[in-house]
Amino acid sequence: MEEVMAASKPLVLTLDAAAINENQKKKNFINWKDFVVGSGLRAREKKLVCVTAGNSYLGSHLLKQLLAHSYLVRVIIQHQVNLEDMRELVSDEEMNKLESVVVAKMADLDSLGDAFSGCYAVFHTSSFIDPHGVSGYSEQMVFLETEAARNVIGACGRASVKKCIFTSSLLASIWNGNMIDRVIDESCWSNEQFCIENKLWLALGKTAAEKLAWKMSKELNVKLVTVCPGLLMAPSFPNAHTETSFPYLKGGKAMLQQGLLATADVKNVAKAHVHLYEAMNSGACGRYFCFDRVIQSLEEAIELENALKRPGFLTRERQEDVTEQTDEIVNSKLSNSRLSRLLSQPSQLLSCKHMLIL
Repeated sequence: MEEVMAASKPLVLTLDAAAINENQKKKNFINWKDFVVGSGLRAREKKLVCVTAGNSYLGSHLLKQLLAHSYLVRVIIQHQVNLEDMRELVSDEEMNKLESVVVAKMADLDSLGDAFSGCYAVFHTSSFIDPHGVSGYSEQMVFLETEAARNVIGACGRASVKKCIFTSSLLASIWNGNMIDRVIDESCWSNEQFCIENKLWLALGKTAAEKLAWKMSKELNVKLVTVCPGLLMAPSFPNAHTETSFPYLKGGKAMLQQGLLATADVKNVAKAHVHLYEAMNSGACGRYFCFDRVIQSLEEAIELENALKRPGFLTRERQEDVTEQTDEIVNSKLSNSRLSRLLSQPSQLLSCKHMLIL
């Protein structure tokens, strides 16, 4: 085995549990070029794909979906300790099917370029993972999110990656008061100045990062699609989303009042990523909203609060003002028809008309 690789190189972890423990003791690691886990003939027939943030709920569900579709999968984590978080989300059987797990920093272009080497496609699911919700999402995070997007697309170009499926957020489209009276679809973008004035840092970070990703993908000839999910919910992992939802829900009362608060089951979002990747061969391109449900009533909002263990966070004022038994329904103008059409007619050639207006 080789010594620990230089800081600019991705740190690669063997996937055998006993070997991992031994390697950690010796501080030696096996280069992925010399260590390939057998994944079965069907997987080897498909091109290698890479998933960032494998220790996140979305990243872990996505790698599960890709493995279920017999893809050969490489996973990136940012810190060696993240491997333990990942093991809580991914079974040993699934871990053993992975091509490799690589430690690479989102802030290090060289590290990402090496990590993406040999990959046909990259699924960039997240720049930051804080499963315990300690750090929150600050103004500084906006810069880091944007720089991570720059490095991911730059590394894709450097490593000759053909396709990138980039996870953005519905927040990158809904924060613009001038669009309340129109259908909000993939042609809409959040107003960055509005986000700054209202300290909507996650919305600002996702908006700026996605816009930069589009700009750079054109310059570097990286084929890109972006997925813009609503608030991610993880029913299969109890309490998974209780703290990680906090940054998304900044401005949650306004989203609720305007019919813009949408949720998405993380498993369905992962499935959508895989469908979009496969549909890129049939013309899928541009942006896609992804959500299962728009919260439109007081009852639904209370149900969401209870799931997040935040009673009254969204509805306290509304509950105090309720004088009648009826539950008012808030009309929503959110549209995810692009993704719905894709899922219902996956074999048809698709059009990108009007779906990327910067």
